[in-house]
Amino acid sequence: MSAEAFELSCGLPPGPDFAELAVLAEELGYARVWSFDSAPLWEDTFVHLARAAERTERIGLATAVLVPGQRSVPTMASAIATIARISEGRFRACFGTGFTARVATGQRPLTLRALRDHVTGVRELLAGKVAIVDGQRARMLHAPGLAAPRPVQVPLWLSAFGPRGAELAGEVADGVIGPPHPSLPTATIVSGTVLDPGEDPGSSRVREAVGPWRVVGWHEAYAKGGAEAVDALPGGRAWREQLEALAPDGERHLLTFEGHVTHLTERDRLLLEHLDVRTMIGDVERTRGRLARLAGHGFREIVYTPTGPDVPRELRAFAAAKA
Repeated sequence: MSAEAFELSCGLPPGPDFAELAVLAEELGYARVWSFDSAPLWEDTFVHLARAAERTERIGLATAVLVPGQRSVPTMASAIATIARISEGRFRACFGTGFTARVATGQRPLTLRALRDHVTGVRELLAGKVAIVDGQRARMLHAPGLAAPRPVQVPLWLSAFGPRGAELAGEVADGVIGPPHPSLPTATIVSGTVLDPGEDPGSSRVREAVGPWRVVGWHEAYAKGGAEAVDALPGGRAWREQLEALAPDGERHLLTFEGHVTHLTERDRLLLEHLDVRTMIGDVERTRGRLARLAGHGFREIVYTPTGPDVPRELRAFAAAKA
């Protein structure tokens, strides 16, 4: 793949300004806007995708990522069919096991088997076939005029990591978010910011702009490995002690992912001085070179996830790096 042969897209949380930002992303030339999906953290992704679809004409729409445990197979298939109809074929549905969405409610991520069964059932329903759902035969029963006629053509992707995830994607998916796949188109998600002329990469603006994504490493370390794992990270002990002082053990999962990839809590601000301010942080030319290297590694699509107090500024600045 040549360095130029990639799409630059953006990823945004579904919320009050999602449709407006999708309009801006379309104006700036982004290929697609991906909407996050986690019921404990954000509003409903399908509602906001529908609003964005009605206000845009060209830009693709996608999910990163749908969590099967949040919706039944028929509910998911119906929602996907709805956005496919409203967007006139611009929609892509990507699924994952739901680490954050499930851990934030005290649940374990779904198994790959559960993910496979859910995606397979959704694909069968969208094709107009009979699927086995909770041990019973089911199909889409929408009468003519109440939904797009089956088959509903929507690419179904997976967020797939590790050899088992890659193998599953090869069996049931049309593409992946994750490491480059040997046979499927692959997207990767990046965070960062484009510097103003002469701006210091370690400035407070930069740290505020990238902070919500960059502190996730501490959140996940605590969720996966507990005190020992997060204490091993710079600033991790102080961050953990503040969190644990706020809630008993059985409720700390309710605090771990507060503000996940959108906002910084006060305890997260303790971590700003420890952030990596090298990766995907630089001027336009430096950012352009890094995007080209990612494309050279086999990524067909790069999904930029802007954060901080001025997301429109971030979208505009990053789009200039693709031009």
